[in-house]
Amino acid sequence: MNPRVIAPDAVGIGRAVEILRAGSVVAFPTETVYGLGADAFSPAAIGEIYRLKNRPSWNPLIVHVASVPAARELAAAWPAVADELAARFWPGPLTLVVRRAAHLAGVGADNDTIAIRIPAHEVAQRLLEASGLPLAAPSANRSESISPTTAEHVIRSLPDVPLVLDGGPCSWGIESTVLDLTTEVPTLLRPGALSLRALRDVTGSIALRDAEAADGTARPSPGMSRRHYAPRAKVVLIRDLRQADRSGLPAPLATLTYEGQPATDSSGAVEILSADPREYAADLYAALHRLDDAGAATILIQEPPHTEDWLAVRDRLTRAAA
Repeated sequence: MNPRVIAPDAVGIGRAVEILRAGSVVAFPTETVYGLGADAFSPAAIGEIYRLKNRPSWNPLIVHVASVPAARELAAAWPAVADELAARFWPGPLTLVVRRAAHLAGVGADNDTIAIRIPAHEVAQRLLEASGLPLAAPSANRSESISPTTAEHVIRSLPDVPLVLDGGPCSWGIESTVLDLTTEVPTLLRPGALSLRALRDVTGSIALRDAEAADGTARPSPGMSRRHYAPRAKVVLIRDLRQADRSGLPAPLATLTYEGQPATDSSGAVEILSADPREYAADLYAALHRLDDAGAATILIQEPPHTEDWLAVRDRLTRAAA
């Protein structure tokens, strides 16, 4: 095992805290994907996140905290609906965008907002509590590439990361849902692990964002760029794999589909995921990693259903294919 990948026991957490307090970064598991964490109050540490990931400066970070009071300290205003959502879904895969406290220069988006969540993973919670720091933490991978759901994925994408706490595979396997509470009606900025149906039980109406954020422009949340979550291989979404035109596509070809779909005639690597959208999402990034590792030059992907339950998966696949 890579010596920088360590168990999240007391010794491992202690080493991670030392690195974070020294102004560097640590990769750690959450229930969604592995995050690359740094002290949210340290401009130098935040800069290290952007350097290691080769992340554009205009793409903001989500700040992870240990408690609702810690979240409120980062906000200029904390609407009542934030308390209702926090009571129902935190800790968990929901990120809330609120107005940023005035004293927090350099953290959050350029438009005076900040994205906050409390992760549900035990290792993430222990790290937050032991460090006493709010941790800015995007996914622990090179910008635009497949998000990591295992410690091995992190090391392969970010070989220079100082330390990775190995908490095993992430249970949700897809990023948090991001909800903007600074708008008159809460606005979905990024579909994710938490469903819109569950959110509407608390908020009532939810507005959907009309357009993508153009590269180079400010945005209140990560995950809004046209291209993101992409493997090395070219991704092609296909309505019906049986009728796919494979001519002109870089070889070798691989296929990603889900249970219940007709078998394909592909001679390359094939990944068949669950027909349940949550289970599919949980294995999506790992499957894309496996197909990349198999040497695929093109990945043909069976389009999932056009239903709300599949919204987050369709979002990831569309951006991967952009």
